[in-house]
Amino acid sequence: MERRITVREAAERTRHDGTALLLDVREADEWQAGHVPWAVHLPLSALTELPPEVHGRPLVLVCRSGNRSQLAVDILAARGVAAVDVVGGMIEWERAGLPVVRSGAGT
Repeated sequence: MERRITVREAAERTRHDGTALLLDVREADEWQAGHVPWAVHLPLSALTELPPEVHGRPLVLVCRSGNRSQLAVDILAARGVAAVDVVGGMIEWERAGLPVVRSGAGT
């Protein structure tokens, strides 16, 4: 079973065909520093409760570099939730020139 995808695959699955939901598992300060415009924010520390829009949809998880999103995939898989993580996380997302919005102070 597939567990990891590239940033380009993540953008395609979550934005263009809309079947999967991009879930950002970083903490609030990281989210504010820059996130994908169509992502849903749910920090790894709060992963115990999934929001309603998540239920029944394939999930693509992203964090800063890919470590926390891999852990989140493992947590969700143990609960029977289909999820993959983005190789290289937001570091690779920005490097690829994909869309990012910033919502922190001073932006």
